[in-house]
Amino acid sequence: MPDPAVDPVLARRAAIARLVAAGQRVGYALFGLAMVLFFVGLVTGYTQLLTNAIVGCLLAGSLILAPSIVFGYAVKAAEREEQGLGSGH
Repeated sequence: MPDPAVDPVLARRAAIARLVAAGQRVGYALFGLAMVLFFVGLVTGYTQLLTNAIVGCLLAGSLILAPSIVFGYAVKAAEREEQGLGSGH
């Protein structure tokens, strides 16, 4: 496999893979925070601020996580295609 520093396509794919990994970490962390806040509200009672924080975490997590998952599958498919494994069809 060629060196990613030499091949611009591999370098770009590696950069996208790093962004995907970061996006997935942030997205799942926001979902986790929303769950923690939900249970805090369940125990202590929900305030408008807490409810807004939960909804905000879910919205931001979704906006970040959805494209990260899609691009993650794209990077993996490109790597499989490059290795000659194809899609199996």
